[in-house]
Amino acid sequence: MPKNLLNQLRNFTVVVADTGDIEAMEKFHPQDATTNPSLITAAAQMPQYRPIVDGVLANARRELGAAATPQAVANLAFQRLAIAFGKKILAIVPGRVSTEVDARLSYDTAATVEQARTIIAQYDAAGIGRDRILIKIASTWEGIRAAEILEKDGIHCNLTLLFGLHQAIAAAVAGATLISPFVGRILDWYKKDTGKDYSGADDPGVQSVTRIYNYFKKFGYKTVVMGASFRNSGEIRELAGCDLLTISPHLLAELQVTVEDLPRKLSPEAAQALTIEKIVVDKATFDRMHAADRMAHEKLKEGIEGFTAALVKLETLLAGRLAELESRTPAAV
Repeated sequence: MPKNLLNQLRNFTVVVADTGDIEAMEKFHPQDATTNPSLITAAAQMPQYRPIVDGVLANARRELGAAATPQAVANLAFQRLAIAFGKKILAIVPGRVSTEVDARLSYDTAATVEQARTIIAQYDAAGIGRDRILIKIASTWEGIRAAEILEKDGIHCNLTLLFGLHQAIAAAVAGATLISPFVGRILDWYKKDTGKDYSGADDPGVQSVTRIYNYFKKFGYKTVVMGASFRNSGEIRELAGCDLLTISPHLLAELQVTVEDLPRKLSPEAAQALTIEKIVVDKATFDRMHAADRMAHEKLKEGIEGFTAALVKLETLLAGRLAELESRTPAAV
């Protein structure tokens, strides 16, 4: 009798929880976990996580002092909040957590490197090994260059907001530990652009990740592929066998209650048998391919803007919460 889809998927793919909700991780027992500014913002508004938020705000206020503006405290607190959630998550998952660099730094290599090192230093201070942390960076040319620097320092990186083969190849050549191609966001773009619906192997997001996975396995890149941003369980089924898949709680629940056979769709052996042209991606090639790929160009820009908006919202929420705490118990914060 077939097992449920989630258990079968775990036979050939590392299952990662795409959430900031710690309770969801405790329920589904993923190997790893990823978060992003939108997920952290959502989690920060849940009543059960208010003690974490309040603790981070209190520490930020103490660190900056009474003279610091609420906005300055909120800005520091948002940087620390993702790490606070990351430490909680690592007490649950046996593998790694991805912690994201500020999306507003996506086109600044030096600033990205600096913030990544600050994040790692805080995990180091908490006694958490670097093998358990992935620094999440947007897949701009500048972000990929930052990842190259960080990887040489033993800081592992997850290149996110990845929509095109040119981004994937550049990340692999740079030695990134992991990339996160966005399946569902690609599907969203094509549905809007063409007015058509897609399913199964015809899904453009599935096709993009399949192409990247096969390219990496064909040419022996060590960078692993983690499909992300799923809209339905059919996309997950079509990518069974991908190195990792990061899946939201509602889709994890669907996979867990569905009992039927799950055939493996991707494998290194199958990729090795394919005829694939190797592409050299320098900056000029990257820029040319990115400009020619309207979907990748638009979705990367939109993704950075979306994560930036989530950060601004989170900072506003934190400033409001700080004001509430300080108006009630000034000496406590």
